[in-house]
Order: sequence, then structure tokens, then C-alpha cells
Amino acid sequence: MAKAEKKSSPRQRLIDTAEKLFYAEGVRAVGIDRIIAEADVAKTTLYSHFPSKDDLILAALEKREVDVDQMFEQGIKKSVQKGGTRLEGFFAALKKWFQQTGFRGCSFINAAVELADSQHDASQFASAHKRRFHARIQEIIAQDYDADVAAATAPAISLLVEGAIISAVLLGSPKPADTAKKAAFQMLDSFTKSRNKP
Repeated sequence: MAKAEKKSSPRQRLIDTAEKLFYAEGVRAVGIDRIIAEADVAKTTLYSHFPSKDDLILAALEKREVDVDQMFEQGIKKSVQKGGTRLEGFFAALKKWFQQTGFRGCSFINAAVELADSQHDASQFASAHKRRFHARIQEIIAQDYDADVAAATAPAISLLVEGAIISAVLLGSPKPADTAKKAAFQMLDSFTKSRNKP
């Protein structure tokens, strides 16, 4: 007889449920009672782990960051295994994300905009996430090129990526990933050529 699948802990179910609902419908639109019902936990259980909804929003964003990091790392690994570059893998993962059913853009931007409070813990986390995300893009470029190329181009390429995310939501299309990729590689090609001129 096959073993029954182990049920996740109440805390993890709360985080998973909140993350899913917040992304699909927004942090303000989803109430605590809805999360409790869908996670199948008691209200006392929720408050024993998360004293307030704000604490749960932060935990959901922390989970989302791990998931986003894994998504891009998988794309990078796949590209490298096929003989491609890390940056090509990054953009492949970006496009794949845009093509997912229920894509609603960046959870961190969405939450910060909805909360409209730069001092909110979740907004602070969202800002820190963006700094880490942009630093990771710079690191990817440095691995494919070198540190000087990365330092010179990563800020602009990060903006291309952020613009692509927003455009993909508004246009309902994955094409902005291709546009951002093309512009990024043109920028890198132009920079490396100008740097190598005698």
C-alpha cells in the first residue's frame, strides 16, 4: 500500500494559501477569513503563527522570493547545460514566467503599490528584494562577461527587465521578454565592442 502524502504544516499551508491568493487577487482584496478557510486551519492557529495580516503578507513575500529565485536559477542551469549563456537562460525563464496561466506581474511591485506605505515591513522587504534581484542580474552578466561590463550595463538591463514585466501584464503578452532580451544583448555587444577599440 502506497504511503499517504504528508500534509504540510498549518503554518506552511497558511503561507502557501496566502501567497497564492495575494498574487491572484491582491493583498488588500483577500481577507484573513478567506485564507483560514482555504488553508483549512483554525483562526487561533493563524494568530499563533502570524499576529497580524501584515505578518502573513511579509511571510508570503519571503516565500515568493525563494520561488522566484528558483525559477530563474532553473532557467540559467538549463541554458548552461545546453551550451547557452546564463543571461540567455535568465531571459528564457522570464518569458516562460510571462506565459504562465494567471501571470499578474511582480508580487513585490504589486504589494508595494497596494500597501502604499514605504515604511510597511512588506514594502521594505519588496524594496530589498529588488536590490537583491538587480544585484543577481549584475552577477549573471559578470559570469558571462566580466565585472566591468556587468557594472556598466546591469543597471540599464535591470530596468529593461522591470519594464518587460510591467509591459507583459498590461499587454497580456510574453513578447516584452524577447524585446528586453534583444535590447540587453545589443547593449552588451555595443559596450564590449567600444571597450575593445584601440
